[in-house]
Amino acid sequence: MPHALLQLCRSLYRPWPMALLAALAGTFLLAFLGLGLALSQAQEAQREDLENRGERLLLRLEQILGQLRQGLAGLELQPLRHCDPALVENLRQVSFEHRFIHEASFAADGQLCSSRPRHAPAEPARPADFHSRGLDYWLTTTHVADEDPAPLMVAQASFRVSSFRGHLLDALDPSDGLGVYLIPRGSTQALPILAATPPLTLLPGAADSAALQLLDGQPFYALPGGNPDYRLALLAPRAQLLERIREYWERLLPASLLLALLGGGATFWLVRRRLSLHGALQGALRRQELQVHYQPIFHLASRRCIGAEALMRWQRPDGSLTSPELFIPLAESTGQIRAITDFLLREVLEQLGDLLRNHPELYISINLSACDVSAPRIGPLTERLLARHAVRPEQIAFEVTERGLIDLQAASRNLAELRARGHRVLIDDFGTGYSSLAYLQTLPVDCLKIDKAFVDALGADAASSGVAPHIVRMARALRLKVIAEGIEHEDQARLLDSEGADYGQGWLFAGPLSAHAFRALIGGALPGAPAESFPPRRRQPAPGGSGTAGAAPAPRPRSEEPARAPGGWHPAPGRR
Repeated sequence: MPHALLQLCRSLYRPWPMALLAALAGTFLLAFLGLGLALSQAQEAQREDLENRGERLLLRLEQILGQLRQGLAGLELQPLRHCDPALVENLRQVSFEHRFIHEASFAADGQLCSSRPRHAPAEPARPADFHSRGLDYWLTTTHVADEDPAPLMVAQASFRVSSFRGHLLDALDPSDGLGVYLIPRGSTQALPILAATPPLTLLPGAADSAALQLLDGQPFYALPGGNPDYRLALLAPRAQLLERIREYWERLLPASLLLALLGGGATFWLVRRRLSLHGALQGALRRQELQVHYQPIFHLASRRCIGAEALMRWQRPDGSLTSPELFIPLAESTGQIRAITDFLLREVLEQLGDLLRNHPELYISINLSACDVSAPRIGPLTERLLARHAVRPEQIAFEVTERGLIDLQAASRNLAELRARGHRVLIDDFGTGYSSLAYLQTLPVDCLKIDKAFVDALGADAASSGVAPHIVRMARALRLKVIAEGIEHEDQARLLDSEGADYGQGWLFAGPLSAHAFRALIGGALPGAPAESFPPRRRQPAPGGSGTAGAAPAPRPRSEEPARAPGGWHPAPGRR
């Protein structure tokens, strides 16, 4: 099944299929994101619309309820408490003096009189909708035009005053289908004033929220206000919000489709370029267009060259150079990196085999990818090549980045095998990956290479300026050597040397050199056996077995070891 899936992925990895998939995925994704943005914008527009309408309605409601309370206060102040012409006249006077009082009435001890004697006085047939500060409130339960003309009523003791519903409708267009509700303070019930629905039950905290809410898909908004008795709320029809969403989404959809098409076009270009680069890299391997350059490594204290890092360069037939940052990740993803590593090993020994034989203190480090360290294939290959060129194992070191340690258990096992064969292991670009003191204590490592970014920060007013010295001290505690990469200034080299770093490489000493230039550098820098160099690593038996034919002599006890040259690489006794 995994093989069939891999074949399917490879068959789809073509410019047009990938462009089509990217365009379709982009269309659905951007359309979905556009729908979410349209919903957000529509809700904000709906909230603003309800707030504007609600402010006008709240102003009118405050005017109405304010006059009703004033009328009740005046009736309570007059002494009459019996239905006679004088009380009726007082009721009429209150109704006449207040624009929004449609009727004033008195009801007590079986007596019932009103400011409108020709009509039956309004008498509520149910308990008050809510109570506040000694007042009882009855609210309107419908906005039908021919309903009770005085549905809004406020009562105190035996007096009642009511308002004509048309005063509220002056501030609201009933054709909009808006429902108007009143939320008493401290209540979770939204009581209808102009709505043909029963009271709404709100979630805890919703009554005090100033955001637009959705009740069964209908926009619901409670206006903020300073009234101590209630808050006004509006409920809009679902169709209004859906129409707004549709309008906003139609505006965003063309831009989403355009971005999706651009994404498909970019995918087409990238896949075609990647495939063309993949084919070109295969041809480069066949035509041996890849070249090896050598970045010298120097002992910081003595400034003597002790080795180099082998770097891969790709020079096209037209003379142009393809950056390793472009073709190395491609080779890692396609599996071509194995062939590149093998080519690099062969070229290093073909070009510098005799130099390494004549200068056993020199070494060349080879970069390994994640797939190189996940399988035990590099060790046997290197052993065959070393035997062919009569080069010692300790003169070939291997570098692995922290990002290459994907399978830590397999990497640790295979790196340990390389060290058992006599090779040194270096962690490249230390500090830029998932660095862990725990794995440094368990991995078979000889040296840490400080990334150029931390070297550049030395002496600068940056948060990372102290990282490089910290790495040096940590390496010392773990008895590891340190190589600083990217040294470009003399003060950087001196500071690193004073902090305890062992070696350095960078443009201060030399840039990447061809094999011929590196030979010339060694010939000029090393007239004889150098005083400062990496000491030879003692070959160790491979885990679970004995050494290999042609191996260096078995290690002698420490008391019999020859004296090391000053500044050399001295593996700590008992280390792993």
